[in-house]
Amino acid sequence: MDRNSIIGIIVIAGILIVWSTLNKPSKEEIEAARFKRDSLEIVHQQQIIQQEKIETAKIQNIQNNITVEEIVDVNQYKSQFGSFADAAVGKQEFTILENELLRLKIANKGGRVYSVELKDYKTYTKKPLLLFDGDSTVFGLNFFSENKSIITNDLFFEPFEKSSNSVKMRLYAGNDRYIEYVYTLNPESYKVDFDINFVGMNEVVASNLSVIDLKFSMYSPQQEKGMQNENLYTTMGYKFYQDEVKSLSARSKDENKEEINTKLKWISYQQQFFSTILVADTYFSNAVLEFTNLESSVKYLKHFESTIGIPFEYSAKSTIPLSFYFGPNHYTTLKKQKLDFEEIIPLGWAIFGWVNKFAVIPVFNFLDNYIASYGIIILILTILIKLVLFPLTYKSYLSTAKMRVLKPEIDEISKKFPKKEDAIKKQQATMAMYKKVGVNPMGGCIPMAIQMPILFAMFRFFPSSIELRQEAFLWADDLSSYDSIFSWSVDIPLISSIYGNHISLFTILMAVALVFSSKLNTGQMNDTNQQMPGMKFMMTYMMPVMMLVFFNRYAAGLSYYYFLSNVITLGQTVFIRRFVDDEAILKKLHENKKKPVKKSKWQERLEAAAKQRGYNPPKKK
Repeated sequence: MDRNSIIGIIVIAGILIVWSTLNKPSKEEIEAARFKRDSLEIVHQQQIIQQEKIETAKIQNIQNNITVEEIVDVNQYKSQFGSFADAAVGKQEFTILENELLRLKIANKGGRVYSVELKDYKTYTKKPLLLFDGDSTVFGLNFFSENKSIITNDLFFEPFEKSSNSVKMRLYAGNDRYIEYVYTLNPESYKVDFDINFVGMNEVVASNLSVIDLKFSMYSPQQEKGMQNENLYTTMGYKFYQDEVKSLSARSKDENKEEINTKLKWISYQQQFFSTILVADTYFSNAVLEFTNLESSVKYLKHFESTIGIPFEYSAKSTIPLSFYFGPNHYTTLKKQKLDFEEIIPLGWAIFGWVNKFAVIPVFNFLDNYIASYGIIILILTILIKLVLFPLTYKSYLSTAKMRVLKPEIDEISKKFPKKEDAIKKQQATMAMYKKVGVNPMGGCIPMAIQMPILFAMFRFFPSSIELRQEAFLWADDLSSYDSIFSWSVDIPLISSIYGNHISLFTILMAVALVFSSKLNTGQMNDTNQQMPGMKFMMTYMMPVMMLVFFNRYAAGLSYYYFLSNVITLGQTVFIRRFVDDEAILKKLHENKKKPVKKSKWQERLEAAAKQRGYNPPKKK
């Protein structure tokens, strides 16, 4: 790794550190956010306890043969729920739908999906992986009926018809008047069709109702080992109707809220490796999306909440066709849905994302078909990348070598113009010398700039690759999370908050490899470092220390890749040095001085334009 490469990495790390510092909230903001999160959880727990008490009372009443009418005045329900009064009480029951991939538990209360289990996956603690579970979720229509606010999440549906792959749940508002939820689970698929049928509801709802609100909120549980890292990828996304995909900033420390007043195709509640996506067959009219961080929670990462406007047709019978995607954030799986779901995977924007989509992922998937060990796959992928970039690495080294052998001549120019006021003359003389010998001072930076998309792409690829999830290699038990050779539970001020409560061996190896690589390159640029004494220290020691801290909590696969990349770069540098002769380079540069300086096409065009205006430049003597 040459000086230009290291400078590029330093700039990247500096930008990330400055960005993290600027976005760090104050103590007051942290306390306020923590108070709000605690309040949300307290309210949530109180709601669950209260509901359990109500359900227990209902069961006891049923056991004692006491009817609802004997306990509560029916008029009280009618005043609150109108035509839906009969659905205000009931006993919670569940219906199970499952295929080879999913197991859905559907509750009659709210007619909603109560929990979703992904059969092929487990949490980091080896428990069944549930996208959401229990009363932590709210899902229901919200509308006015007979001047009363109705929220279907609080009312009891009646299972009407069930088959091996579908179930119908009806919420009655009188004879032949009901809202019907139809869930259909497709075989060997993560997709669940969800139709909402309105029958006779024109007699219950206002005639001017054209949009009906859908309330959808859930607590996102922790699924991975690195909770803090997982939280960086847990957010809400959405796709504009026939347009681009966007996401709310997952790094927001407190709340993130967005009001969208244009049509949407789908809305996602996404975690690092799994997502719940609600899709409209046509479109959603509008939506308000919001999430709250739950940093003080030991179980949940974020609380998602959305109010979604759905176009409603006022008639005796109407249907709103929707669907769910409950599944992994696997690029190929999401892309097969043909709804741009794959865009929720944070592979990087613009050229960085293109590198991952059209180069890294196809090669990775190809290797995955033939090699079982993901550690070996990463090794082969790294070697392939370094081979492809080797011409650029070689060119960058040659550029550095040319600058090194010209150093004595540059020093001579500096002696001719020792005064500060002669800085411009010194620069002009230096550039004239470079031009005469045919050296581009930016020649080493250009290859590095071309390699930068690869560097950024891999930084995005490994933490987002579900293929690495819970895959072990050597001492690392999960390449998608940090590897730990030593950990502690005691919270150490500053160290725990910045570095973490563990030591990652792959990160240490990466930093050590970077130190050796930097030493090799700074050694061959010794003269340059004499002018910039702080540069050698920065490249050789400060940069590895910064990466040691920054990468300690990141995916082990990423640190492993950078370790391999530095080792291979070290080998390439040693190899190139054996075949590059500084004396031969200097001799060739001196030969270039004897050749006439070739004008650039841009300079030729400028001179031609000047001649057309009648200007003849003076001839050189």
